[in-house]
Amino acid sequence: MDSGALKTLIVDDEPIPRRVLREDLELLPDVEVVGEAENGKDALLRIEKLKPDLVFLDLQMPVMSGFEVVRNLTGKHAPVVVIVTAFDQHAIQAFEAGAVDYLLKPVNEARLRTAVERAKTMQGRPLEIANDVARIAAATGTAHVGQRRKVVGRNGPDYLLLDADEILAFQAERELVWIITAKQRLLATQPLRAIQDRLGETQFQRVHRNAIVNVNHVRKMSALSSQRWLITLSNSLQLIVSKRQAHNIRQILQW
Repeated sequence: MDSGALKTLIVDDEPIPRRVLREDLELLPDVEVVGEAENGKDALLRIEKLKPDLVFLDLQMPVMSGFEVVRNLTGKHAPVVVIVTAFDQHAIQAFEAGAVDYLLKPVNEARLRTAVERAKTMQGRPLEIANDVARIAAATGTAHVGQRRKVVGRNGPDYLLLDADEILAFQAERELVWIITAKQRLLATQPLRAIQDRLGETQFQRVHRNAIVNVNHVRKMSALSSQRWLITLSNSLQLIVSKRQAHNIRQILQW
């Protein structure tokens, strides 16, 4: 097998679609099928172990759905994810709007080749892959979307997918934006304004032109004046709240 071939994992709870997809993929010269998984939990284990470049992921599976698999991807090197779905056209249009690649069951051979070609073009572009996976994770459109969003952070050459609950704050320092977690600081891939727009109405509040905090990690609030506050986060980081954003802190006090 060509060392440059895409290492590919097939995830589907039904054995016949897995076999058919494997047979079609094995006809393509740039693909190496390295494994199969029959449920979401098994998929996560195999992704961690095999580190595939490409995953064909069914959405409707027992134990753990395809969306849950994507939301639980935490590795440094995320694979390209192609959704395999029997959803109706409205759902497919939603995937397309989010730039998510998909295959409609039964899988069309021409679309399969297109998906593989797209995956090949994304190799060596970890930021694009990470952002694509983050979009898939946010594609459920439920009342809990804010909790399910993934945020992409950079640590050297690696791009990590973070759950919103892991993040204590976003802090801008000149042209850089830091993602602050309990254990580390990662570079954000977007400016603070874009991050705020993406998060929407969630547990994150703007407290300064240079800072957004996760209110679930605020541990202490000290009044410096009638309109200025000092907040302390769960990792002991302290941030000053600007007068302009003081109303956000008053909302926290009402919770």
